[in-house]
Amino acid sequence: MSVRMLRVACDGTGVYRSVQEAVNAVPLHNRARIIIQISPGLYREPVHIPKTKNFITFAALKPETTVISWDNTATKIQHHQESRLIGTGTFGCGSVIVEGEDFIAENVTFGNSAPKGSGQAVALRVTADRCAFYNCRFLGWQDTLYLHYGKHYLRDCYVEGSVDFIFGNATALLEHCHIHCKSEGFITAQSRKSSQETTGYVFLRCVITGNGSSSYMHLGRPWGPFGRVVFAYCWMDACIKPVGWNNWGKAENERNACFYEYKCSGPGSCLTRRVAWCRELVDVEAEQFLAHQFIDPEPARCWLAQRMAIKIPLSA
Repeated sequence: MSVRMLRVACDGTGVYRSVQEAVNAVPLHNRARIIIQISPGLYREPVHIPKTKNFITFAALKPETTVISWDNTATKIQHHQESRLIGTGTFGCGSVIVEGEDFIAENVTFGNSAPKGSGQAVALRVTADRCAFYNCRFLGWQDTLYLHYGKHYLRDCYVEGSVDFIFGNATALLEHCHIHCKSEGFITAQSRKSSQETTGYVFLRCVITGNGSSSYMHLGRPWGPFGRVVFAYCWMDACIKPVGWNNWGKAENERNACFYEYKCSGPGSCLTRRVAWCRELVDVEAEQFLAHQFIDPEPARCWLAQRMAIKIPLSA
C-alpha cells in the first residue's frame, strides 16, 4: 500500500516544525493514507485534526522521546482554532483532538501538562470512527483520555490519571495496555445512554498499577446510566478498592450499569467484597468481549485488519 509521507521536526530539520503545520498540509477530504513522521522532541502545541482530513497516521520512534503536550483545561482554553470548531469546556480542552476518521498513532505520547487539581484536562479526545493507537502514552490527571465517539483500538499503550481518566461513549478495546492510577479516583467513566447502544470499554489482558499498597481507586463509575465496562484477564494491584465500582451517587444507576469482570488476577481482583450490582461473567457471556469482533463486528469490512496491515516506516 503506497502512502504519502510528511516529516515534522521541531529542530527545523524536517519539512514542518510543528505537528499542526503537517496536519494543515493534508489535502481536504483525502482518501489515501498520509503518514506524518514525527521526529523526537517535545511539541508544545495543541493539535486539531478536523473532520475533513481522514486517513492520517502519526508515526514516531519511541513514545518516551516524542511528546505532544499542551495545558488546556475545561476552564482555560488557548487554541489556534475557534471554540465553534473545537467546542468548549471538557470537550474543547484536549491537547490533541482527532475528528478525522481512520486515524492511527504509533509510538507517540499525548500529554496534558496541567497540574493536579486543575480539573478536567484532556490529553486526547477522539471523536471519529476506526481509530487505532499502538505503543502510545496518554499522560494527565483528570479526564486524560476522552474516547468520545467511534470504534477505537489501543494496544500496548500506557494510560495514567486519577479521576475518570478514560471516559466517553466510544466502543473501545484496550489490549495489553498498562493503566496507572496516580491518586484516588475512578479509572473509567463510560457514558452509554441506553441498553440499545453497542458502546462500551473492554480491557483485555491489561495491567493496572498504583502508588503503593493501599486501596484508593475504583474501576469505574457510570457517566451514562447504562455505562458498560469489562475487565478480562487483567492483573490488578492493591490500589483497586475491594468494592471495585461506584454508582456516582445515584442508586438508580445500579439497575442499568453493566460493570463486569472476567478471570482477573492480582491483589485488587478479589470479588468477594465487590458491590452487589457488578458481577463476574461466565464463559459464554465473555466470548463477545474477548476478540476484535467487539470493535470490528463486520469481518467482510475488517477495518482493524486493514489498519494493522499498513507498514509504517520507522525512520522518523
